[in-house]
Amino acid sequence: GLAAVAERDGQMERDYDSWSVRFTKDRPTAAEIGITAGERTISRLGSRKLKTQKAAVLYDRRVSAGLLGAFLSAISGPSVARGVSFLKDRMGEQVFADGIHIIDDPFRPMGMGSRSHDGEGLPVRETHLIDNGRLTTWLLNGPSARQLGLEPNGFSALGFGDPPGVTTSNLYLKAGDKTPGELVKAVGKGLLVTDMFGPSINPNTGDYSVGVSGFWFEDGEIAYPVSEVTIAGDLPSMFARLIPASDLEFRGTRDAPSIMIEDMSLAGS
Repeated sequence: GLAAVAERDGQMERDYDSWSVRFTKDRPTAAEIGITAGERTISRLGSRKLKTQKAAVLYDRRVSAGLLGAFLSAISGPSVARGVSFLKDRMGEQVFADGIHIIDDPFRPMGMGSRSHDGEGLPVRETHLIDNGRLTTWLLNGPSARQLGLEPNGFSALGFGDPPGVTTSNLYLKAGDKTPGELVKAVGKGLLVTDMFGPSINPNTGDYSVGVSGFWFEDGEIAYPVSEVTIAGDLPSMFARLIPASDLEFRGTRDAPSIMIEDMSLAGS
């Protein structure tokens, strides 16, 4: 990866580009990564503050996998066993909209997280964690499975000197059928998020807030860059409303397309 910094009229901005691949032949050259990072940084110059309001939010695919991380924490077997998950009573229920699928594929060729077994030596398999919007399983290791009266299911992670945890392999949110541009045009105006920092999540309630920067769009077109915005909401309702775009790329161990969520609370100046 590479980060770039740009300055104009005393205002400094930064942005980046990064890749994770098994083989160097599958990534852009260092020069291409640098050019992308530089272009993104320059496009952020002249950023403005937003007024506090409610608006649609499009999470760019560079940051949208962060929502998958919040979901994984909520279905972690150790968290469910301790009772500190806002999804602990939702097994088998509709958590996302119809048509939403979240899949863990440990057998993806050249996948960054591909594996034949988990940290406790159990075999793994492709698993639909969310199948057509419904929650189908917890992420279990041996200890959490015993606490919940269930069988471990191939998601154990062992670290050096740490108690067993849980992890996925190659996790992804299945792409939708509309491009990010089509989703933007459909809502008219809102916030495109390209960077996030300092997320705060209440594991018991799913209350969510995060600092972001990105671009304000109007009439389906980028209008100007914005910074120092806080997005707030609650993950259960966000999960139920999210719409995946069609731009999924497999570039890491957790991948998601751009994600649109309407009617989000934005706190600005």
